[in-house]
Amino acid sequence: MSESYKITLKPIYSETIPTPNGVKLPKNWSLSWHQAATLEALRTADIDVVFNTAMTGDGKSLAAYLEVLQGELCAIGLYPTNELARDQEIQIRSYVEEFQFPEQPRIARLSSADLETYAENEGLRKKAAIATLAGQREVLLTNPDIFHYLHHGAYIIHGDSPDQLWGKIDKDFDLFIFDEFHVFGAPQIASIINTMLLIRCTNRGKKFLFLSATPDKNLISKLEIAGFRCREINPQAQNKYQFPDTPAQEQQLKSQAWRQVARTISLNFISLEPTDKASETWLKENSELIVSQFQQYRGSKGAIILNSIAVVKRLTPFFQKILQPYDLKVRENTGLSSQSTREQSLAADLVIGTSTIDVGVDFKINFLIFESFDAGNFIQRLGRLGRHDGYKQEGQEIKFANFTAYALVPNFLVERLFQVESPPLTVNCVCDRLTFQNIIKEQYRQINDFQGYYRRWGAVQSFCLYHRLNNPTIQQQYARSREQFQQACEKVFETSLKSVAGRICAWKQDWQKLSGKSAGNPIAEDAASFRGSSPLQCGLYDLTEANEADRFKTYDLPGILSNLEIDMWTETAFIEMLKETAQRIGQPIPKGRFAHCLAFMKLRSYREERLNWKFIYSEDLQVIADAWKVQILKGIEIWQPENRWIEEINKCLRKKALVCYVIRRPVSDVRMRLRLPMHFQIYPISDRYSFHDVTAPYAIAFGHSALLLDTLAYTLKSKGDEVWIT
Repeated sequence: MSESYKITLKPIYSETIPTPNGVKLPKNWSLSWHQAATLEALRTADIDVVFNTAMTGDGKSLAAYLEVLQGELCAIGLYPTNELARDQEIQIRSYVEEFQFPEQPRIARLSSADLETYAENEGLRKKAAIATLAGQREVLLTNPDIFHYLHHGAYIIHGDSPDQLWGKIDKDFDLFIFDEFHVFGAPQIASIINTMLLIRCTNRGKKFLFLSATPDKNLISKLEIAGFRCREINPQAQNKYQFPDTPAQEQQLKSQAWRQVARTISLNFISLEPTDKASETWLKENSELIVSQFQQYRGSKGAIILNSIAVVKRLTPFFQKILQPYDLKVRENTGLSSQSTREQSLAADLVIGTSTIDVGVDFKINFLIFESFDAGNFIQRLGRLGRHDGYKQEGQEIKFANFTAYALVPNFLVERLFQVESPPLTVNCVCDRLTFQNIIKEQYRQINDFQGYYRRWGAVQSFCLYHRLNNPTIQQQYARSREQFQQACEKVFETSLKSVAGRICAWKQDWQKLSGKSAGNPIAEDAASFRGSSPLQCGLYDLTEANEADRFKTYDLPGILSNLEIDMWTETAFIEMLKETAQRIGQPIPKGRFAHCLAFMKLRSYREERLNWKFIYSEDLQVIADAWKVQILKGIEIWQPENRWIEEINKCLRKKALVCYVIRRPVSDVRMRLRLPMHFQIYPISDRYSFHDVTAPYAIAFGHSALLLDTLAYTLKSKGDEVWIT
């Protein structure tokens, strides 16, 4: 086993308060301080934006919907993934059932897949489907993507007023809730800021609530610059958490009605080399540790949360084989997992996945092994452990004997935590959770926050919204709002919309020269989108998926090249299989997400070893890199000689016009020097002069990643090679 560095984390208790006047709660319920403070802030007229930074597991969801449950307002909940929205729908419905008010709030959930299915079944256009689902509802759960595109005029038809949908939705709903917002990057934060500015300028008196244990300071500062009146509900700063040292202190807190949020945790840091298979190798070599956990502590439930879906796919059958003799069930839980697979995971003893949905909530655990890729992710994943004393099984109460976590972390983090001259942690020390979280935030690798994105690209979305407010059908109605919106955006993003308009025109002219087309503006379209385009996304028919309806998936080409064994397929055959499956099982399968896929494939299995590959370009990349700007390239291909189907991919790929940014440095160098996040999408590329180089001398990023890379180069290019020198 790699050397383990063990510490103990104290239990966490959250202060509760007497029920405020006018608030109705179920019998024997009480509110945590932060829940009551959030309710008070939302009821205060001179507060526009509320940030709740309570710790993971301390009931931020109830804080968000408490006013709705009182029957006082309507709310939209915006969640970064459809799985989280589905999970929260179940949670909110359980609240509604507990509160048992005569007039219960009605709840609807809306994803792009739900929307497409609903529209097809009801014979409605998407516009009508959205209006139907959103109307006559007190709670609408969706994702920020749909919210963004509604305000950018999506889902309506030519001739409609641009505000036909968003105008009604913004008026009907009083509260806009953004959950788990820390997972988003600068482009998404810029989008939310723009949308909030539009709502404030066109509809008065709306409230915005952000829920995150690790809030983004860029967002808060930008909103304050824009004139939003913000309040942060921070129970840590108000000493509303206690971390008792002894059972007697715990009993005293319980007698004073403090609520337990987390139990005592034994946390082991496992120091690993930062290589692709380090965690997977460690887990295989130390499988007996997991077996002994279940043998020593009967009734244990565990989770292994990793960064790579491919590793999860390889480890799941490995541990199924090892734990089967002990009659222990192993299931997976990833972003690609079907709803039925996730439901099955609730009956497992060990769940292996990339997703934390259900883990620590419905799937109660006392044993956790996890990877992480930044401080916020580390804190969020560790927060899934220790929430419950046990669980019910066949009517019997099973009590957990202990709570143990293994953090699989790069060796540099262990060095910073334990091995420096004055280490912030020592082996076998006891630490409270707040101190520990601050240490992790300070010592984990500091990734780039792309602060320059807002000034460089954020106002492109502003201009698009401003332009739509100029539409003849609403121009007069929103004349004053348009002026206010322009002023606010220019102040927040520190640029003029006139200069942005000039850049957009220049991009359009370049595109027309390259493509010979009068329509389209790919760079502007990427900058105005929420998550960016997915030019390398492929349609997959997953033969490893047991549920037929869930076999139709999308997957990015780089991940396919590295991790998957596939067979090429045609779009026609893929869509025909989709329609035939939907008809045979009597269940609609949305197909809209496959409309712009690069290629279609059958997924047969996940590779044991990652395959190397790189992009290639038949011309000289030097002049392109020396331009220091986002550009559109055609003629890019893949080099992977051991791949029998690569030429079929290249036939599709070389025709694509790709929004990209090229830097004359190897990928590893760019990642390290610019402090890029682990999952930042940047890849190696060679040109005609470097085709045979062992290490590709250039790096390329596409779509939003290209825009983000541009913000760094835009800021640093004046320094020349200084930025690349240690």
